Amino acid sequence: MNDTAQRTGRQAAERPDSARVVITGLGVFSSIGIGAKEFTEGLRAGRSGVSPITAFDVTGYDRANGCEVRDFAPQEWITRGPASELGRASQFSVVAARMAVRDAGMDEDELRGRRVQISIGTTDGESRDMDHLAASWVSDGPEAFDPGLSRRLSADRLSASVAQELRLTDAECVTLATACSAGNYAIGHGFDALRMGDADIALCGGADAMCRKSFTAFYRLGTIAPDFCRPFDVDRQGILTGEGAGVVMMETLESALARGARIYAEVLGYGLSCDAHHPVSPEQSSIERCMRSALDDAGVAPEDVDLISAHGTGTRMNDVTESRAIRGVYEGRPPRTISLKSMLGHTMGAASALAAVACSLAITHGFIPPTINHRRTDPECEIDCVPNESVDADLRVVQNNGLAFAGNNAVVVLGKY
Repeated sequence: MNDTAQRTGRQAAERPDSARVVITGLGVFSSIGIGAKEFTEGLRAGRSGVSPITAFDVTGYDRANGCEVRDFAPQEWITRGPASELGRASQFSVVAARMAVRDAGMDEDELRGRRVQISIGTTDGESRDMDHLAASWVSDGPEAFDPGLSRRLSADRLSASVAQELRLTDAECVTLATACSAGNYAIGHGFDALRMGDADIALCGGADAMCRKSFTAFYRLGTIAPDFCRPFDVDRQGILTGEGAGVVMMETLESALARGARIYAEVLGYGLSCDAHHPVSPEQSSIERCMRSALDDAGVAPEDVDLISAHGTGTRMNDVTESRAIRGVYEGRPPRTISLKSMLGHTMGAASALAAVACSLAITHGFIPPTINHRRTDPECEIDCVPNESVDADLRVVQNNGLAFAGNNAVVVLGKY
């Protein structure tokens, strides 16, 4: 065992099993794979989820690629009422949560007897339905108003519908709208509930559906890439919007050991910062403060970290600022730093949740996913982004960055159990 493994193992062991939190179930719907097995295969292969957008009419846009989830069949997972009663983002949230519970090997009847924390992050909520409502109002007038559709709009349904679907009677349901870092915020929220003894099980992550609103906003900002997302590349031209959901089932180590559960990873700690520096321009010192806070909470030093899953949007400013912040915290010697958005696109509130799932799988299966579409690293982004091909690696500690508009930053640190 190397020094890092010994140090990390000692720090984790100092906590009682009732205060250690582990990930035992994964639910994932993405443009490169559905379920842990298929998602792992997609990550290893460096699969691209890019395709022409079909979610809305792209007439008039000269850039119209995205990363949509294909072959999504919510009716196969939703049993409490028709799937059509839920918006697409809520469908993603519900089916990913159910998948995580099943993946954890927990009987749903057993789950109903426990205190459950449900925290789901999002950027757009059910804005896709709002798009449809607005379009029908414009084309057909007020008489086209669909009250059934309007009942699907509330963002709190992303978490409440999980409790309803799983018939949970002792659950706190929280929807967090901290934009592109919301998945990490949700995981941190569940982590606190478990280590403080306020919950027995936590179902946490993020979900968003492709919608015209966000696509158009990024398009007007000039940050939609014409073909592919190329994070950290000298020729990068922006993001591609995507969709999907990632939900992790977390419980205390004590609980997991008692029921003989498989453990993907241990949640070692997390950090938050909110600087309100600028609506869209990231602030380096705030990102550094967030990373240091996460490492302090996890009880690990920068030299203990084997991999960073960066926010890595593929925009000019974000990639440079994040790279500089990483080098600041890691004193010019950062670990390998990848961007999953090169494969998944920017899935908004689901982004850091999908990354948490990916990090857990990378730890479990011993590999680093690549940053694809890469040709030449920008000299201003001084990192090893693992270009184009995955590599085998024994990962002990992984840092997962989530950075959002207005400086809402969240970083989660995961470790090998």
